[in-house]
Amino acid sequence: MLQLNYSGCKLEAGTDEAGRGCLSGPVVAAAVILPDNFQHQLLNDSKQISEKKRQKLRPYIEEHALAYGVSFIHQEEVDELNVLQASITGMHRSIEQLSIQPEFIIVDGNKFKPFEEIPHQTIVKGDAKFMSIAAASVLAKTYRDEYMEKIHQEFPQYNWQKNKGYPTKEHREAIRQFGATLYHRKSFKLLPEQLKLEL
Repeated sequence: MLQLNYSGCKLEAGTDEAGRGCLSGPVVAAAVILPDNFQHQLLNDSKQISEKKRQKLRPYIEEHALAYGVSFIHQEEVDELNVLQASITGMHRSIEQLSIQPEFIIVDGNKFKPFEEIPHQTIVKGDAKFMSIAAASVLAKTYRDEYMEKIHQEFPQYNWQKNKGYPTKEHREAIRQFGATLYHRKSFKLLPEQLKLEL
């Protein structure tokens, strides 16, 4: 059962990201402040619910949240920052977008940098424990999936509409066959035999 609040503060923001382990496309982060009466029976860690359920949840979260923000850190910036810093930067940008300033921030995972003067707590597997982090994970995942489906039209041979940029066997095979695109992360090991890949 997901809990609504960690800190006891009324304006508590949950934040999470999607796409850290992908070979292509952006890292997408989201931050959400939920009202204290929020509930939805489908809400859970976005990795544990189907795409159909995530699509149902997204408009509900956007309509009922007190505030939410979503930010994209594209592959060039991921390469420049490294993926952990890109995730933290994305979370910070999402929090900046919130129309209400949070009193406390709860973060999925174990790494974060302080945001302004607002106290925070990192929570391992927080997206399976707290509603606001789960809601942020749903927004991050659905916005990212939508983007990957869009760029799939440009490069259908990589099948991003299905693998969403993750390192599946099929995705790696397409990289081996067709090389890397502008959407691939150059700092990532795109193939096990990286040295043979013409970037």
